[in-house]
Amino acid sequence: MILRDIRPDNPPLAQSAPDAMRGAFGAGANPQLALLADARLHDPYACLGVQRRKDIWSVRAFNPHARAAAVATADGWIALSRGAIAGLFETELGSCPASPCRLRFEEGNATRECFDPYSFPLTLSDDDLYLFGAGRLHQAYLTLGARPMAIEGVPGVRFAVWAPNAERVSVVGDFNGWDGRVHPLQSRGASGVWELFLPELPAGTLYKYEIRNRASGAVVVKADPYAQSFELRPATAARVSQPAQHVWGDGDWIEQRARTDWLHAPLNIYEVHAGSWRRHPYGRRYSYGELADALIPYAADMGYTHIELMPISEHPLDESWGYQTTGYFAATSRYGSADDLRAFIERCHAAGLGVILDWVPGHFPQDQFALARFDGTALYEHEDPRLGLHPEWGTHTFNYGRNEVKSFLLSSAHYWLSQFHFDGLRVDAVASMLYLDYARAAGEWLPNRYGGNENLEAVEFLRELNIMVHAEFPGSLSIAEESTAWPMVSRPVYLGGLGFTLKWNMGWMHDTLDYLRLDPVHRRFHHDRLTFGQLYAYTENFVLPLSHDEVVHGKSSLLGKMPGDAWQRFANLRLLLTCQMTSPGKKLNFMGSEFGQEREWAAQSELDWSLLGDAAHAGIARLSRDLNRLYRDSPALHELDHAAEGFAWIDCHDAEQSVVCFERRARNGAGLIVILNFTPVPRIGYRIGLPWPGDYEEIFNSDSHYYGGSDVGNCSRTQAEARAWMNRAYSASVTVPPLGAIILAPAQR
Repeated sequence: MILRDIRPDNPPLAQSAPDAMRGAFGAGANPQLALLADARLHDPYACLGVQRRKDIWSVRAFNPHARAAAVATADGWIALSRGAIAGLFETELGSCPASPCRLRFEEGNATRECFDPYSFPLTLSDDDLYLFGAGRLHQAYLTLGARPMAIEGVPGVRFAVWAPNAERVSVVGDFNGWDGRVHPLQSRGASGVWELFLPELPAGTLYKYEIRNRASGAVVVKADPYAQSFELRPATAARVSQPAQHVWGDGDWIEQRARTDWLHAPLNIYEVHAGSWRRHPYGRRYSYGELADALIPYAADMGYTHIELMPISEHPLDESWGYQTTGYFAATSRYGSADDLRAFIERCHAAGLGVILDWVPGHFPQDQFALARFDGTALYEHEDPRLGLHPEWGTHTFNYGRNEVKSFLLSSAHYWLSQFHFDGLRVDAVASMLYLDYARAAGEWLPNRYGGNENLEAVEFLRELNIMVHAEFPGSLSIAEESTAWPMVSRPVYLGGLGFTLKWNMGWMHDTLDYLRLDPVHRRFHHDRLTFGQLYAYTENFVLPLSHDEVVHGKSSLLGKMPGDAWQRFANLRLLLTCQMTSPGKKLNFMGSEFGQEREWAAQSELDWSLLGDAAHAGIARLSRDLNRLYRDSPALHELDHAAEGFAWIDCHDAEQSVVCFERRARNGAGLIVILNFTPVPRIGYRIGLPWPGDYEEIFNSDSHYYGGSDVGNCSRTQAEARAWMNRAYSASVTVPPLGAIILAPAQR
């Protein structure tokens, strides 16, 4: 509430009402006053504001910072008397005061006016409170939090927060000297929700909640779980967010998205950390607008279909990369405003790029200002540390069995998809949600009601999440970072699955990287790491990720993992990227891998863009660009990513020479031939089986000098011979470059 300063020439406060008009206002007459004085009142409407008894209107106001107060009536200002407790002012009137009630306070040397918050009606509907408590309120961000609105024609902010174990909840900020005695919220009974409207409070106001626990009496000061804006870290106060001003103009994109069959379309994701993709000189971060100017044309030119933003929800610690979220409804203030983010996403859509949000519903940090023990109890988490603490990350795990927590998380997902037009969610650490014994030793976890290690409540939550996403946002993606053999992660809920669109193929990633790390001389002994993935490749709808997790914490960059001398390292990286882009599954690459970042990723500095001045790195960038476009433009490389019909081994047994070759097919039967050589030995006159007669053209060669290679390959057309080989009716003798890959296509006739 803003108390407006009154000009010095304003008349002084009026004299008190006649003694005969005063009632008995002592604490004994109203025991609520003793609770008010002790900052323990859960029901301020019972004793504050305007109340009528027959033809008498009583007015009470509480302001411990005021020395005098008055109320506006039709006859002018009537002074309020000091009440039985310090800070209480009161009177009785023979007629109703102005509505809404207007007060005047003398504080220090100033006189200020304001509307009485307790003269405004409560506005939270019983239906919303019921749905919230049932775990089915998908837009709780419209109900809880700080919502600018007008009540009875007066603009202000309605505050609402869930704190069922509180004895008293107050909103505090500069507007009341951060004093929890001034503005206690009204309890909404069994719902556990508290509510208060503060009139004339502007957008941008900083605030928190002061909460007194009912059992212990302990007082905590917490940021709003539903806040849509925060001040810049390391400060932690929430900020009243003004309604979105951005006017969306991406309706055509949204309609097209709803019609797109992403399982059979090219999907190539560029994973980006907004704070370290690029930076200004001296380290200043790019804003959302500056990212739009630089990142969008770059990603579009490189041939990506989507940008995935690592978590941009508010978080206090830069080093967490956003994965220790404290603002589940707030775009981080590091890069600008929420409207700036909206504009960034719309510009992505205009450039033909989807945007995926990395979302973290699996755990939250123990920061005392945030969700942890929010009302003095384990509210969002479990009380028992065997359920509520994540031992590996030092964070809390959500209590998915609590309906109000489900409403919170489902609403968070809905908020980002509806209010920001994100095209999907990459759900972080799904495995940690699914298993009760995740990262826990024997005796450190509790089994479910059937004695198993499955987190049944988390399973139900994930199914409800995916049902909501696919029903309310047609064409949106839900992608699980899930690293175990949990079945049917990417199968529909009605078939018993979890309902995700896609699942990260962590097995492919680890097997492939482990294989490429080996000296080529040893690769023949580990050939199965190249081929094993085909045994399960179609059990899920997979994404093949080369993510940020593989280039941090001493793991080195992708280029740094590659063995051999400089030439071999770059050749191996080109081979890895080609292997990923031609293997069945959608694609994800972390920023920097597309040009061969040398050092491992550091979130506090930008990528080493200067490397593009080096011919070898520039070659990797050209290869990435051409591969991305080839993948996008070749139905054989994406239409049947998730069906066995889209892939067939030509030969997977040549471990001695570390060569594999396979077919990729489109739905119309058209196809491409891929040959990968994982040794530095050129394979000249290497015979491969072919499915079709006629001529073949080499449409891609990772060893091209254009990419920094040695130009070993097949310059002219290769003609298939009617000679059976490798269980194919036709064959040809080809040259396969060292540590290289070639792609053959039937020649156009």
